[in-house]
Amino acid sequence: MKPILVVDDDPNMRNALKGAVSRLGYKVLVADNGRDALSTVNSTPVSMVVTDMMMPKMDGLTFLKEIRQKIGSLPVLVITGYPTIENAVETMKEGATDYLIKPFDFDTLTKKIDSMMMRFHSKREMITDSPKLKHLLGIAENVAASDTTVLIYGESGTGKELLARHIHQISGRRDKPFVAVNCAAIPDNLMESELFGFEKGAFTGASEKKLGKFELADSGTILLDEIGEMTMPLQAKLLRVLQEKEVDRIGGKEPVSINVRIVATTNRDLYKEAQEGRFREDLYYRLSVFPLQLPPLRDRAEDIVMLAEHFMKKYAAELLKNVNSFSVEALEFLKTRQWRGNIRELENTINRAVLLSRSQCIEVNDFMVDSTSQSAAGAQSSVVQHSANPTGLRNMERDMILKTLEDVGGNKTKAAKILGVSVRTIRNKLHEYGVKSEAASDD
Repeated sequence: MKPILVVDDDPNMRNALKGAVSRLGYKVLVADNGRDALSTVNSTPVSMVVTDMMMPKMDGLTFLKEIRQKIGSLPVLVITGYPTIENAVETMKEGATDYLIKPFDFDTLTKKIDSMMMRFHSKREMITDSPKLKHLLGIAENVAASDTTVLIYGESGTGKELLARHIHQISGRRDKPFVAVNCAAIPDNLMESELFGFEKGAFTGASEKKLGKFELADSGTILLDEIGEMTMPLQAKLLRVLQEKEVDRIGGKEPVSINVRIVATTNRDLYKEAQEGRFREDLYYRLSVFPLQLPPLRDRAEDIVMLAEHFMKKYAAELLKNVNSFSVEALEFLKTRQWRGNIRELENTINRAVLLSRSQCIEVNDFMVDSTSQSAAGAQSSVVQHSANPTGLRNMERDMILKTLEDVGGNKTKAAKILGVSVRTIRNKLHEYGVKSEAASDD
């Protein structure tokens, strides 16, 4: 495991943090200011950063911005002695994974660090006992050694981004940036500047130069997630980047050379899309140098219990609950379900079950799943039950929603994300329970 970097200008606090992290079994690097910390990150890969906010030479927020510019995804725990809502919002907006308010005790710190490390680094594990997936991973290991462009096919929720990260982690670029771009989530009018960057003054509001995702990924890997959602004009510009290995910033005077490995993912049949004129055929062939097809969870039934136990441990640690097993009936339920939402649906189901469980053992009634639609999308429209006792489960559902709202300080958006439903569902349920909506906020 790569070391954890501790950044604090107070020598007593720095030494205390170093000791606490060391006792958890992690190697530790230290820096007394943001500027030196950046030098450390540039020269030595780290698995996590724990940083103070108020420091000389470079404050915590500036350090956060720089970290996010240089390294796309890295867990950062911010420690502050001057808590305000504005500071917390700004800290999270600039890329902090979580924050801790002084004073705090050793147990609180260690639980935060363990939880963040588990959440972040478990995302990079390929957990499988499936012959199909093991064969695919063997192929991925061979292709990872080269700089070949990879196109990963798979249904939503099968772990396409996970496989892309795995390829990066076992490649020669593992110590360089991995930058993920969700082509389906960024508005069309912002996608070009996100990918290629812009110069100061390039357009109204461009008050300073911004590097695009390709430049941020230089020497590393860029993931173009759900590439099939990209518009035709941007496809043409992307094709030029792949051909020329250079990008044109908006408002720039000359192209910028880049050295980036491309991994793209899609849940569409891009060959068919190209044949029907919805995707550039020349770009398709540029991307599909080495295609990989991820099997859906229903075709790797051997992995269901293994994944369920992994997610149970993950969320038990994150939610600080003593849940450590499944009943025989619960395991049978998991093994016989179709999981049309794949691993993402399974993870959300286990997350809710851990949250709802009243004992150390997860029972069938702890699975709040949609009995009419077995897709992840179905869970967005309603919180429904799988039981012959709807009245009892309605009460459990009510308790689960109210307890989750309590845990997140009344934030309906956060509660909806944890429960895997929409904010509207939360509002409707609160109305149904006769709970005033003012008691909970949307954000």
